[in-house]
Amino acid sequence: MEKHIICQKSNGVLEIKFARPDKKNALTNVMYTDAQIAMEEALNDDSIKVILFTAMGDFFTAGNDLSEFLTIAESDDAEFNALKFIKVLGDYPKPIVAAVTGSGVGLGTTMLLHCDLVYILDKAKLFASFVNLAVVPEAGSSLLLTERIGYARAFNMFVMGESLSGTQAVNLGIANQSFDTAEEVETIARQKAEALAKKPYQAVLQTKQLMRDSIKILEKIHYENIYFTERLKSDEAKVILRNFLRI
Repeated sequence: MEKHIICQKSNGVLEIKFARPDKKNALTNVMYTDAQIAMEEALNDDSIKVILFTAMGDFFTAGNDLSEFLTIAESDDAEFNALKFIKVLGDYPKPIVAAVTGSGVGLGTTMLLHCDLVYILDKAKLFASFVNLAVVPEAGSSLLLTERIGYARAFNMFVMGESLSGTQAVNLGIANQSFDTAEEVETIARQKAEALAKKPYQAVLQTKQLMRDSIKILEKIHYENIYFTERLKSDEAKVILRNFLRI
């Protein structure tokens, strides 16, 4: 089976690459699990100081694979591995860097709120239009995005489906810096990740711990998941997903 999560370790950095470009790097259950396991294994590897997320192709990630969403919506026992990955992000002690070399949809946007450094393509678009799919925000984003950009802008993204450009993401504090080309984004992100890996390690971990209220974030993730699961299994969501997939 082709691997759609590619991991590579170098200079204290574990790079986790989304590698399903023909599907805009839409995340499947297997991909969530592979990324989750890679991150958990990195916790026990003292040589890994930093996680770096990258992507293959011209999309960062289109979020959850909608065909799997529909399978989960119509099944009583189908697993939804995204939640396990999200919980790892919500409480991850090591620093995380993202090289956003294309647009991000759903989790492709909300996971950036768990990254400590984000570098993005100027023309990338970030979408968090959960209501358009008849579901609710996830990954703690109803808390984190609202805190980051304000209620009005967050509501505009969640409910009205409006996007942010890479440049806007920098201006609003979601990303650190934007660039004209994907090559620049990836190069700078790797340089910053490697520089971060050389910092006094325990001081980095403790600083991140002090800056993030993981208990509050995980509590919000828990309640979001209750509503998300309920909405995903609603007739409203099933109809919308079938229309998207033209089934």
